[in-house]
Amino acid sequence: MKVLVTGGGGFLGGEIVRQLKEAGHEVASFSRQHHKYLDTLAVTQLTGDLTSGGEALSSAVNGCDAVIHCASLASSWGSWDTFYRINVEGTMRVLEACQKAGVKALVYTSTPSVVFNGQDMEGADESAPYPKNYEANYPATKAMAEQLILKSNSPTLRTIALRPHLIWGPRDTSLTRRIIEQGAAGKLRRIGEKSKLVDTTYISDAAYAHILAMEKLLSTPEEAQKVAGKPYFITGDSPVPTWEIMDKILAAAALPPVKKTISKKAALIAAAMTESYWKVSSKGQEPTLTRWVVNELSTAHWFNISAAKRDLGYEPKVSVEKGLLLLSEWIKNGGQKEFLADKN
Repeated sequence: MKVLVTGGGGFLGGEIVRQLKEAGHEVASFSRQHHKYLDTLAVTQLTGDLTSGGEALSSAVNGCDAVIHCASLASSWGSWDTFYRINVEGTMRVLEACQKAGVKALVYTSTPSVVFNGQDMEGADESAPYPKNYEANYPATKAMAEQLILKSNSPTLRTIALRPHLIWGPRDTSLTRRIIEQGAAGKLRRIGEKSKLVDTTYISDAAYAHILAMEKLLSTPEEAQKVAGKPYFITGDSPVPTWEIMDKILAAAALPPVKKTISKKAALIAAAMTESYWKVSSKGQEPTLTRWVVNELSTAHWFNISAAKRDLGYEPKVSVEKGLLLLSEWIKNGGQKEFLADKN
Protein backbone atom coordinates (compact mmCIF):
# COMPACT_ATOMS: atom_id res chain seq x y z
CA MET A 1 0.00 0.00 0.00
CA LYS A 2 0.98 3.64 -0.35
CA VAL A 3 1.16 5.34 3.07
CA LEU A 4 1.95 8.91 4.10
CA VAL A 5 3.28 9.60 7.61
CA THR A 6 3.05 13.19 8.81
CA GLY A 7 5.90 14.00 11.16
CA GLY A 8 7.84 11.06 9.73
CA GLY A 9 11.12 12.62 10.83
CA GLY A 10 10.14 12.57 14.49
CA PHE A 11 10.70 9.93 17.15
CA LEU A 12 7.47 7.98 16.67
CA GLY A 13 6.98 8.89 13.01
CA GLY A 14 10.45 7.70 12.12
CA GLU A 15 9.87 4.28 13.67
CA ILE A 16 6.50 3.96 11.95
CA VAL A 17 8.19 4.78 8.64
CA ARG A 18 10.88 2.17 9.31
CA GLN A 19 8.37 -0.57 10.13
CA LEU A 20 6.20 0.28 7.12
CA LYS A 21 9.21 0.09 4.83
CA GLU A 22 10.24 -3.20 6.39
CA ALA A 23 6.75 -4.56 5.68
CA GLY A 24 7.12 -3.66 2.00
CA HIS A 25 4.82 -0.64 1.78
CA GLU A 26 5.47 2.43 -0.35
CA VAL A 27 6.11 5.14 2.25
CA ALA A 28 6.46 8.91 2.19
CA SER A 29 7.05 11.37 5.04
CA PHE A 30 5.62 14.88 5.28
CA SER A 31 7.58 17.17 7.61
CA ARG A 32 8.71 20.77 7.92
CA GLN A 33 12.30 19.86 7.06
CA HIS A 34 14.52 17.17 5.57
CA HIS A 35 15.77 14.45 7.96
CA LYS A 36 19.04 12.55 7.65
CA TYR A 37 17.60 9.52 9.42
CA LEU A 38 14.95 9.06 6.73
CA ASP A 39 17.66 9.13 4.08
CA THR A 40 18.99 5.90 5.57
CA LEU A 41 15.55 4.32 5.07
CA ALA A 42 15.33 5.46 1.43
CA VAL A 43 11.85 6.92 1.79
CA THR A 44 10.36 9.84 -0.10
CA GLN A 45 10.61 13.03 1.94
CA LEU A 46 8.11 15.80 1.29
CA THR A 47 8.40 19.12 3.09
CA GLY A 48 5.75 21.68 3.92
CA ASP A 49 3.60 23.27 6.62
CA LEU A 50 0.54 21.28 7.69
CA THR A 51 -1.24 24.35 8.98
CA SER A 52 -1.29 26.05 5.60
CA GLY A 53 -2.59 23.00 3.74
CA GLY A 54 -2.20 23.94 0.10
CA GLU A 55 -0.65 22.16 -2.82
CA ALA A 56 2.24 20.60 -0.87
CA LEU A 57 -0.04 18.69 1.47
CA SER A 58 -2.55 17.83 -1.28
CA SER A 59 0.22 16.40 -3.45
CA ALA A 60 1.60 14.40 -0.53
CA VAL A 61 -1.78 12.83 0.26
CA ASN A 62 -2.84 12.22 -3.35
CA GLY A 63 -2.85 8.54 -4.29
CA CYS A 64 -2.36 7.28 -0.73
CA ASP A 65 -4.33 4.36 0.68
CA ALA A 66 -3.71 5.53 4.24
CA VAL A 67 -2.32 8.45 6.22
CA ILE A 68 -0.81 8.16 9.70
CA HIS A 69 -0.93 11.60 11.30
CA CYS A 70 1.82 11.87 13.93
CA ALA A 71 2.83 15.50 13.50
CA SER A 72 1.94 17.74 16.44
CA LEU A 73 3.31 20.19 18.97
CA ALA A 74 4.02 18.22 22.15
CA SER A 75 5.13 20.43 25.02
CA SER A 76 4.04 21.51 28.48
CA TRP A 77 4.39 25.17 27.53
CA GLY A 78 3.45 27.54 24.74
CA SER A 79 0.77 29.93 23.57
CA TRP A 80 -2.77 28.80 22.87
CA ASP A 81 -2.59 30.19 19.34
CA THR A 82 0.51 28.13 18.51
CA PHE A 83 -0.91 24.90 19.92
CA TYR A 84 -4.26 25.45 18.25
CA ARG A 85 -2.70 26.25 14.88
CA ILE A 86 -0.51 23.15 14.83
CA ASN A 87 -2.58 20.55 16.67
CA VAL A 88 -6.11 21.52 15.66
CA GLU A 89 -5.86 23.47 12.43
CA GLY A 90 -3.09 21.18 11.19
CA THR A 91 -5.34 18.18 11.81
CA MET A 92 -8.19 19.93 10.00
CA ARG A 93 -5.94 20.41 6.95
CA VAL A 94 -4.92 16.73 7.01
CA LEU A 95 -8.56 15.65 7.23
CA GLU A 96 -9.57 17.91 4.36
CA ALA A 97 -6.73 16.64 2.19
CA CYS A 98 -7.62 12.99 2.94
CA GLN A 99 -11.29 13.53 2.16
CA LYS A 100 -10.51 15.33 -1.08
CA ALA A 101 -8.00 12.71 -2.22
CA GLY A 102 -10.20 9.72 -1.38
CA VAL A 103 -7.85 8.29 1.25
CA LYS A 104 -9.42 5.21 2.81
CA ALA A 105 -7.87 5.23 6.29
CA LEU A 106 -6.56 7.88 8.71
CA VAL A 107 -4.74 6.91 11.91
CA TYR A 108 -4.28 9.73 14.43
CA THR A 109 -1.66 9.82 17.19
CA SER A 110 -3.40 11.13 20.29
CA THR A 111 -2.38 10.93 23.96
CA PRO A 112 -3.88 9.68 27.25
CA SER A 113 -3.54 13.28 28.45
CA VAL A 114 -6.78 14.09 26.62
CA VAL A 115 -8.69 12.47 29.50
CA PHE A 116 -6.40 13.47 32.39
CA ASN A 117 -8.35 15.42 35.02
CA GLY A 118 -5.55 15.90 37.54
CA GLN A 119 -6.45 12.80 39.55
CA ASP A 120 -5.01 9.26 39.66
CA MET A 121 -5.91 7.17 36.62
CA GLU A 122 -5.67 3.53 37.70
CA GLY A 123 -6.85 0.95 35.20
CA ALA A 124 -8.73 3.58 33.20
CA ASP A 125 -10.25 2.49 29.89
CA GLU A 126 -11.69 4.30 26.88
CA SER A 127 -14.90 5.13 28.75
CA ALA A 128 -13.01 7.82 30.71
CA PRO A 129 -14.60 11.19 29.78
CA TYR A 130 -12.86 14.28 28.50
CA PRO A 131 -12.46 16.70 31.45
CA LYS A 132 -14.17 20.08 31.42
CA ASN A 133 -10.90 21.93 32.00
CA TYR A 134 -7.25 21.30 31.12
CA GLU A 135 -4.12 22.45 32.92
CA ALA A 136 -2.10 22.92 29.71
CA ASN A 137 -2.68 23.81 26.09
CA TYR A 138 -1.16 20.57 24.79
CA PRO A 139 -3.81 18.15 26.13
CA ALA A 140 -6.60 20.65 25.44
CA THR A 141 -5.74 20.97 21.75
CA LYS A 142 -4.98 17.27 21.36
CA ALA A 143 -8.44 16.50 22.76
CA MET A 144 -10.02 18.85 20.24
CA ALA A 145 -8.10 17.24 17.40
CA GLU A 146 -8.93 13.71 18.58
CA GLN A 147 -12.64 14.47 18.71
CA LEU A 148 -12.45 16.02 15.26
CA ILE A 149 -10.79 12.89 13.89
CA LEU A 150 -13.29 10.51 15.46
CA LYS A 151 -16.34 12.53 14.45
CA SER A 152 -15.07 12.58 10.85
CA ASN A 153 -15.17 8.79 10.56
CA SER A 154 -17.24 7.72 7.57
CA PRO A 155 -17.65 4.80 5.15
CA THR A 156 -15.31 6.57 2.72
CA LEU A 157 -12.68 7.73 5.24
CA ARG A 158 -12.26 5.43 8.23
CA THR A 159 -10.56 7.05 11.20
CA ILE A 160 -9.07 5.92 14.50
CA ALA A 161 -7.18 7.58 17.38
CA LEU A 162 -4.41 5.88 19.36
CA ARG A 163 -3.32 7.05 22.80
CA PRO A 164 0.20 5.68 23.44
CA HIS A 165 1.48 6.55 26.91
CA LEU A 166 5.01 7.79 27.68
CA ILE A 167 6.81 6.55 24.58
CA TRP A 168 10.51 6.04 25.20
CA GLY A 169 13.62 4.41 23.75
CA PRO A 170 16.54 5.18 21.39
CA ARG A 171 16.25 8.34 19.24
CA ASP A 172 13.88 10.00 21.71
CA THR A 173 14.39 13.78 21.85
CA SER A 174 11.61 14.29 24.39
CA LEU A 175 11.03 12.07 27.44
CA THR A 176 14.19 9.93 27.40
CA ARG A 177 16.45 12.83 26.44
CA ARG A 178 15.02 15.12 29.13
CA ILE A 179 15.43 12.51 31.87
CA ILE A 180 19.05 11.88 30.89
CA GLU A 181 20.00 15.54 30.44
CA GLN A 182 18.35 16.73 33.65
CA GLY A 183 19.69 13.73 35.54
CA ALA A 184 23.21 14.47 34.33
CA ALA A 185 22.80 18.09 35.46
CA GLY A 186 21.50 17.02 38.88
CA LYS A 187 18.18 18.84 38.36
CA LEU A 188 15.77 15.96 38.91
CA ARG A 189 13.78 15.72 42.14
CA ARG A 190 11.33 13.10 43.30
CA ILE A 191 7.96 14.75 43.85
CA GLY A 192 6.16 13.56 46.97
CA GLU A 193 6.97 10.65 49.24
CA LYS A 194 4.98 8.10 47.24
CA SER A 195 5.88 6.94 43.74
CA LYS A 196 2.70 6.24 41.79
CA LEU A 197 2.40 3.55 39.11
CA VAL A 198 2.66 4.58 35.47
CA ASP A 199 2.42 2.79 32.14
CA THR A 200 5.09 3.32 29.50
CA THR A 201 5.34 2.27 25.86
CA TYR A 202 8.54 1.24 24.12
CA ILE A 203 8.94 2.98 20.78
CA SER A 204 8.70 -0.09 18.55
CA ASP A 205 5.47 -1.20 20.25
CA ALA A 206 3.92 2.25 19.82
CA ALA A 207 4.74 2.21 16.11
CA TYR A 208 3.52 -1.38 15.71
CA ALA A 209 0.14 -0.40 17.19
CA HIS A 210 -0.27 2.30 14.54
CA ILE A 211 0.36 -0.17 11.75
CA LEU A 212 -2.10 -2.65 13.24
CA ALA A 213 -4.71 0.13 13.40
CA MET A 214 -4.08 1.05 9.76
CA GLU A 215 -4.40 -2.57 8.67
CA LYS A 216 -7.70 -2.96 10.55
CA LEU A 217 -9.15 0.14 8.91
CA LEU A 218 -8.15 -1.19 5.49
CA SER A 219 -9.48 -4.71 6.06
CA THR A 220 -13.00 -5.94 5.43
CA PRO A 221 -15.92 -3.60 6.20
CA GLU A 222 -16.95 -5.87 9.06
CA GLU A 223 -13.48 -5.76 10.68
CA ALA A 224 -13.02 -2.05 10.03
CA GLN A 225 -16.37 -1.24 11.61
CA LYS A 226 -15.18 -2.72 14.93
CA VAL A 227 -12.45 -0.09 15.32
CA ALA A 228 -13.39 2.87 13.12
CA GLY A 229 -14.31 6.06 14.94
CA LYS A 230 -12.86 4.86 18.26
CA PRO A 231 -9.91 5.78 20.53
CA TYR A 232 -7.56 3.17 22.00
CA PHE A 233 -5.04 3.31 24.84
CA ILE A 234 -1.67 1.81 23.94
CA THR A 235 0.93 0.85 26.59
CA GLY A 236 3.49 -1.77 27.49
CA ASP A 237 0.86 -3.19 29.87
CA SER A 238 3.34 -3.35 32.76
CA PRO A 239 2.92 -0.42 35.21
CA VAL A 240 5.99 0.56 37.23
CA PRO A 241 6.59 3.26 39.87
CA THR A 242 7.33 6.61 38.22
CA TRP A 243 10.72 7.16 39.80
CA GLU A 244 11.76 3.55 39.33
CA ILE A 245 11.49 3.84 35.54
CA MET A 246 13.30 7.17 35.64
CA ASP A 247 16.13 5.69 37.70
CA LYS A 248 16.40 2.77 35.27
CA ILE A 249 16.62 5.09 32.27
CA LEU A 250 19.33 7.04 34.11
CA ALA A 251 21.15 3.78 34.83
CA ALA A 252 21.02 2.89 31.14
CA ALA A 253 22.97 6.11 30.55
CA ALA A 254 25.40 5.24 33.38
CA LEU A 255 23.95 7.98 35.63
CA PRO A 256 23.08 7.76 39.35
CA PRO A 257 19.47 7.53 40.58
CA VAL A 258 17.41 10.50 41.75
CA LYS A 259 17.87 10.84 45.51
CA LYS A 260 16.54 14.30 46.43
CA THR A 261 12.83 14.72 47.15
CA ILE A 262 10.51 17.72 47.12
CA SER A 263 6.92 17.79 48.39
CA LYS A 264 4.14 18.17 45.86
CA LYS A 265 3.07 21.44 47.49
CA ALA A 266 6.57 22.87 47.22
CA ALA A 267 6.87 21.62 43.65
CA LEU A 268 3.61 23.34 42.66
CA ILE A 269 4.79 26.61 44.22
CA ALA A 270 8.12 26.34 42.41
CA ALA A 271 6.34 25.54 39.15
CA ALA A 272 4.00 28.53 39.49
CA MET A 273 6.99 30.81 40.09
CA THR A 274 8.80 29.34 37.10
CA GLU A 275 5.76 29.85 34.87
CA SER A 276 5.43 33.47 36.01
CA TYR A 277 9.07 34.12 35.24
CA TRP A 278 8.80 32.50 31.81
CA LYS A 279 5.80 34.66 30.94
CA VAL A 280 7.58 37.96 31.63
CA SER A 281 11.03 36.91 30.40
CA SER A 282 9.75 35.94 26.91
CA LYS A 283 11.79 32.74 26.99
CA GLY A 284 10.99 30.61 23.98
CA GLN A 285 12.02 27.22 25.30
CA GLU A 286 9.99 24.99 27.60
CA PRO A 287 10.24 25.84 31.34
CA THR A 288 12.15 23.46 33.56
CA LEU A 289 8.94 22.84 35.54
CA THR A 290 5.20 23.53 35.11
CA ARG A 291 2.20 22.76 37.31
CA TRP A 292 0.86 20.36 34.70
CA VAL A 293 4.11 18.40 34.77
CA VAL A 294 4.06 18.32 38.58
CA ASN A 295 0.56 16.85 38.57
CA GLU A 296 1.53 14.34 35.89
CA LEU A 297 4.57 13.19 37.90
CA SER A 298 2.68 12.89 41.18
CA THR A 299 -0.37 10.92 40.00
CA ALA A 300 -0.91 7.36 38.80
CA HIS A 301 -1.30 6.75 35.06
CA TRP A 302 -1.91 3.17 34.03
CA PHE A 303 -4.53 1.95 31.62
CA ASN A 304 -6.65 -1.03 30.68
CA ILE A 305 -5.61 -1.93 27.12
CA SER A 306 -7.95 -4.90 26.70
CA ALA A 307 -9.80 -3.06 23.92
CA ALA A 308 -6.60 -2.67 21.87
CA LYS A 309 -5.77 -6.33 22.45
CA ARG A 310 -9.24 -7.48 21.46
CA ASP A 311 -9.96 -5.18 18.52
CA LEU A 312 -6.51 -4.45 17.08
CA GLY A 313 -4.72 -7.66 18.00
CA TYR A 314 -2.14 -5.54 19.85
CA GLU A 315 0.24 -7.20 22.28
CA PRO A 316 3.35 -5.38 23.56
CA LYS A 317 6.50 -7.14 22.40
CA VAL A 318 9.21 -5.27 24.31
CA SER A 319 9.26 -5.43 28.11
CA VAL A 320 10.66 -2.58 30.21
CA GLU A 321 13.71 -4.71 30.97
CA LYS A 322 14.40 -5.53 27.31
CA GLY A 323 13.82 -1.92 26.31
CA LEU A 324 16.33 -0.72 28.89
CA LEU A 325 18.94 -3.11 27.54
CA LEU A 326 18.35 -1.84 24.00
CA LEU A 327 18.55 1.77 25.19
CA SER A 328 21.76 1.14 27.12
CA GLU A 329 23.34 -0.60 24.14
CA TRP A 330 22.37 2.27 21.84
CA ILE A 331 23.88 4.87 24.18
CA LYS A 332 27.09 2.86 24.71
CA ASN A 333 27.54 2.53 20.95
CA GLY A 334 27.39 6.31 20.54
CA GLY A 335 23.88 6.40 19.09
CA GLN A 336 22.73 9.24 21.33
CA LYS A 337 25.67 11.53 20.51
CA GLU A 338 25.34 10.93 16.77
CA PHE A 339 21.58 11.42 16.81
CA LEU A 340 21.64 14.63 18.85
CA ALA A 341 24.41 15.99 16.62
CA ASP A 342 22.11 15.48 13.62
CA LYS A 343 19.13 17.04 15.43
CA ASN A 344 21.10 20.07 16.65
